[in-house]
Amino acid sequence: MKPNVLLIMVDQMRGDCLSLLDHPIVDTPNIDQLARNGAFFKNAYSAAPSCVAARAAALTGMSQTANGRVGYMDKVPWKYEHTLPGEFAKAGYHTQCVGKMHVYPTRNLCGFHNVVLHDGYMHYSRYKHNTKTTESFDYLDDYLNWLREKTGSKNDMIDLGLDCNASTVTRPWHLAEELHPTNWVTTQSIDFLRRRDPSKPFFLKMSYVRPHPPFDPPQAFYDMYINEDLPKPPVGDWAEKEDPDRSGLNPVTSKGIVPEKRFKRAQAAYYALITHIDHQIGRFLNAMQEYGVYNDTVILFVSDHGELLGDHNLYRKTLPYEGSTKIPFIIADPGNNLNLKKNMTINEVIELRDIMPTLLDVANVEIPDSVDGKSLLQLWAGEEDVEWRDFLHGEHMFGEHSFHYITDGKDKYIWYSQSGEEQLFDLERDPQEMFNLAGNDKYADKLLVRREQLIKELEGREEGYSDGLNLIVGQKPKACLQHILD
Repeated sequence: MKPNVLLIMVDQMRGDCLSLLDHPIVDTPNIDQLARNGAFFKNAYSAAPSCVAARAAALTGMSQTANGRVGYMDKVPWKYEHTLPGEFAKAGYHTQCVGKMHVYPTRNLCGFHNVVLHDGYMHYSRYKHNTKTTESFDYLDDYLNWLREKTGSKNDMIDLGLDCNASTVTRPWHLAEELHPTNWVTTQSIDFLRRRDPSKPFFLKMSYVRPHPPFDPPQAFYDMYINEDLPKPPVGDWAEKEDPDRSGLNPVTSKGIVPEKRFKRAQAAYYALITHIDHQIGRFLNAMQEYGVYNDTVILFVSDHGELLGDHNLYRKTLPYEGSTKIPFIIADPGNNLNLKKNMTINEVIELRDIMPTLLDVANVEIPDSVDGKSLLQLWAGEEDVEWRDFLHGEHMFGEHSFHYITDGKDKYIWYSQSGEEQLFDLERDPQEMFNLAGNDKYADKLLVRREQLIKELEGREEGYSDGLNLIVGQKPKACLQHILD
């Protein structure tokens, strides 16, 4: 029988928050072990770093221009002919998702046989003044209904007083740890191992909402970090050093100077949520061994995007900097189903669109022509002369801060489409993006090369960003391209 495939996706986890990378604080023993059992991709990025756009790339294997999601927009239907779970289902796999999907309609299966859903707090399903009954959170969310059944009360996701985007505010989880949504994803996934069709291989997506806010780790994990000497975030020579509007006092801010103690609590809670997830991954790996499927399963661990967490006095995601765009990406094969080397580190630049072709390749399932990504198995095998992308183009519609970026993992070029501002970072010498080299004559040739690459990437786009010779400043950005709105 073909190998089982497990996709573990977390939400808003930075690419540097791994103890295998010698992070000064974060401990991730089970994720580290996944890397020992396979390949760690050092330069993995989210091309469109927000939830919907990133997940479209992962589930379709398409670039952001092909899947049409070049920014964040809710309630745009998902009507893709080929999806990762759909292709697995057609190939005879039993397919299941537990946790976050962030698609529309909210209960859209997207090719899965079944979805046990918890998207977290979704604004459009919470607004009681304009929500249809079939879109309300009470109707849609499986975790919330389960929580109320378990506690015999009307518990809600807002009980802690934390906003779903409050990257600077925290409070430890107030109920039993087993009732936390992170534990719930693991519990429901273990139950899938009990209920799955044993005559078929399975494709399971375990999709955790955390460490995305609210920052609400169980107390035991919060206590691991709150008394540590936590690292100060980098603030580049190009970053805003002042906060005249006092934006940092806003609990859902995307920028500004946050009160020192509040920031430390947020850091501690964020790291705690990551370690909490790591322990729950360990719990599931143990369950896989008990059910006899651990050695028959290939595992991919990834995040949809990162979290700026104060880098350059910025918060949340969406922007083009490493804290937001760089993601953890690990493939493990504990049972040697693929006969590839273990404990590998791979440097080529990869992206979420590469998940679908890689996992289909694992199962020897035909990759649809609609897929833009590439299978990573050749890189993992260390084959010589593998044709790989020279660079990645990323972007996001973000109002006046809408941007495009080009990176090969060694340097990064950023163009802000509304102002024309350019930035260039030498990621090998300056991985924290402290020094903008765009005005440095020594790097003029590199800047020109990257700019010309972006000009070609954007040529013919409906927004009019490029005429094939120049980048055109001030063109109105869009969150979704017309072909999916039609």
